[in-house]
Amino acid sequence: MICGSNTTEAHPIVGLKVKEAFKRGKRFIVIDPRRTEVAAMAESQKDGIWLRIKPGSNIPVLNAILHTIFEEGLENREFLEARVENVEAVRQHVLDYSPERVSETAGVPAELIRRAARAYAMAENAMILYGLGVTEHKGGTAGVMALANLVLATGHVGRPYNGINPLRGQNNVQGACDMGTLPYVLPGYLHTDDAEVLNALAKVWQVARLSSSPGLFEPQMYDAALKGDFKGLYVVGYDPAHTQGDIGKVQRALKSLNFLVVQDLFLTQTAKLAHVVLPAACFYEKDGTFTSGERRVRRVTKAVPPPGQAKADWEIVCLIAQAMGYDMCYSHPKEIMDEIAQVTPIYGGISYERMGQTGQIWPCPTKDHPGTPLLHTERFPIGKGRMQCVSYIMPEEEPDRDYPLALITGRRLEHYNNGSQTRRCQGFDRLSNMEVLEINPVDAQRLSVTDGEIVSVESRRGAVKARVSVTERSRPGTVFMAFHFEDSLVNLLTSYGLDPKTLTPEYKICAVRITK
Repeated sequence: MICGSNTTEAHPIVGLKVKEAFKRGKRFIVIDPRRTEVAAMAESQKDGIWLRIKPGSNIPVLNAILHTIFEEGLENREFLEARVENVEAVRQHVLDYSPERVSETAGVPAELIRRAARAYAMAENAMILYGLGVTEHKGGTAGVMALANLVLATGHVGRPYNGINPLRGQNNVQGACDMGTLPYVLPGYLHTDDAEVLNALAKVWQVARLSSSPGLFEPQMYDAALKGDFKGLYVVGYDPAHTQGDIGKVQRALKSLNFLVVQDLFLTQTAKLAHVVLPAACFYEKDGTFTSGERRVRRVTKAVPPPGQAKADWEIVCLIAQAMGYDMCYSHPKEIMDEIAQVTPIYGGISYERMGQTGQIWPCPTKDHPGTPLLHTERFPIGKGRMQCVSYIMPEEEPDRDYPLALITGRRLEHYNNGSQTRRCQGFDRLSNMEVLEINPVDAQRLSVTDGEIVSVESRRGAVKARVSVTERSRPGTVFMAFHFEDSLVNLLTSYGLDPKTLTPEYKICAVRITK
């Protein structure tokens, strides 16, 4: 089951594995408003299923699948009895989400939802892949919980060839989170209010104490900056002035800061606003490690020296710390890895010496531990898994008379994120040198726009230009654009809606209109 993921374009290496599975005849269930390559694969199979849902309707569809699983007795009762809590409450909750009732909301036939439920529940082995099409909604967290409910109901977890897999948005997102970059945790997901952990870390780092207060989420930083309460920001390898949601607001916040530092490879949109730009080395100009989405920690070995004044990120951080009076000094990333093992229990047994060519997978708590490729084989971290009653969270903004189309944003195979790297490659630029607006033929005819025509795409927050591509890939009533191009800053258009728990922007749906 692939939900909200244009896998072959947004995650092309995983996409190769998906294509191999398709060639081997594995059955596909795809939930997506667009006819992506994986949706076309599912559509082409005799027993494949493509649920072409309306944007923002993930939760009711997933609840309708769960409704069918319970109604038709397809749940794994033995697994539920042994390993899951709150089952009856959820069973009662999804009674209101019959496929027939959800069909109108989601725009897909009820029988297709039932077929998807049977295919997933009755499979001997079943895996879920999900992407930003789930998480980048106002109900993103709830959507992930709805997927987790399916896994728990069917027992498709803790065994090879099963489970639920978030496809990470960028390389080493997993490693960054593991190291404590989330505002409410310390390295290894230890909590900021754990006094024993704070004291242990303070001792290792030779400081009097560490703060127990959680930090701000990124959107909270921009709100505080606009109020004058947040003065300085240090941005490493990230371009929020191009890629954040509702970037008109973000750019105003960045300009209001007393001090903005950007550490990056190129002069990005954000770097152009900075008071100080620190030139960083790219991945093959430094030593270190990456942690992949499968929790595998692997070494990266420097191939060439960094150009000019560029330095590895860890070296820059150490120099800043020393200038501020703290003696942070390492001779090589190996020493940093040893410190990570010392303070991060899930990395406790990982070292440069043990990684070899294939790396190690955490949890790996001790030097004689082999690592843990498969999680949740016998129990969950909290003991029993807990199903959640997940309700439909409406998008912040839906099409109306003034803005009649729903805009979905995403990625294309030829470019990557803000394009600061791929737009510098002439070969990629020849393949894709301008933003394209994908629009269904029905909508194109109604608006009298033709293939190749330049149009203005407007939301309540801004307007950008794009070249029209009339295509069946877009569902009627929806259009699609990527966000790679500086001259078409698509996130000027995107919604101000935020997931209430993670504050992730609602990139995947906002109301727009098209004008010549």
